[in-house]
Amino acid sequence: MRLRSNLCLWAEPPAYSGRGKPRVHGDKFKLNDASTWSNPEQTIEQQDAKLGRVRIRLWTRKHFRLSPQHPMSIILVERLQEDGSPRVNKPMWLAFVGQEMPPLSELWKLYLRRFAVDHWYRFIKQRLHWTLPKLATPQQCDRWSDLMPLMTWELWLARGLVTDNPLPSPKGRG
Repeated sequence: MRLRSNLCLWAEPPAYSGRGKPRVHGDKFKLNDASTWSNPEQTIEQQDAKLGRVRIRLWTRKHFRLSPQHPMSIILVERLQEDGSPRVNKPMWLAFVGQEMPPLSELWKLYLRRFAVDHWYRFIKQRLHWTLPKLATPQQCDRWSDLMPLMTWELWLARGLVTDNPLPSPKGRG
């Protein structure tokens, strides 16, 4: 998921000292304040065909203030100029929650692919009326959802059979 750049996250707490209540949070990690960042656990730079030089940094075991029991990995993706300085003022912050994270060099590309998926969901909801039927059982809902990709592919495969004939614009309006 993408994170807002003004968020504040927390590291794991230090080991219990034996006195008082155990701490829940460790050091503060403010996304928009580099002075609060610890050293990244992994850093890679790579050349991308579309975006140019990209630097990706990874920090693990960070959490939100209200959910210290749910650690996540934080990824910073920065586009770089030739001299190594950031090209864009506002970098892309991502969070990964899961069992096994894909390689860092591929993870940020997977996030960029979400635009096509988001548009597809909007299309099947608005034009193919995915959420319109009021089905009675979970099995019917699953079957209806299984039909959505099939209908989408049929429409895509039939795109050459249809010609676009827009209506003429009305005259005399002004």
